[in-house]
Amino acid sequence: MAKKLTLEESFDTLEELIEQLQSGDLTLEASFQKYEEGMKMIKNCNEAIDKVEKKLVVIQEGEK
Repeated sequence: MAKKLTLEESFDTLEELIEQLQSGDLTLEASFQKYEEGMKMIKNCNEAIDKVEKKLVVIQEGEK
């Protein structure tokens, strides 16, 4: 089972993927694989951010 990355680790990984894609050193196939990996990472980041936002809403509603 793969280790669940923290949001910060995910952002760091995305930065590395972007640098690799921008380098121009990858084949088309490798670029596509990196792109797919990045899109999955972005989806996971969005889900994590959504969870945090929902928790904040619950906390704010509890303060009213």
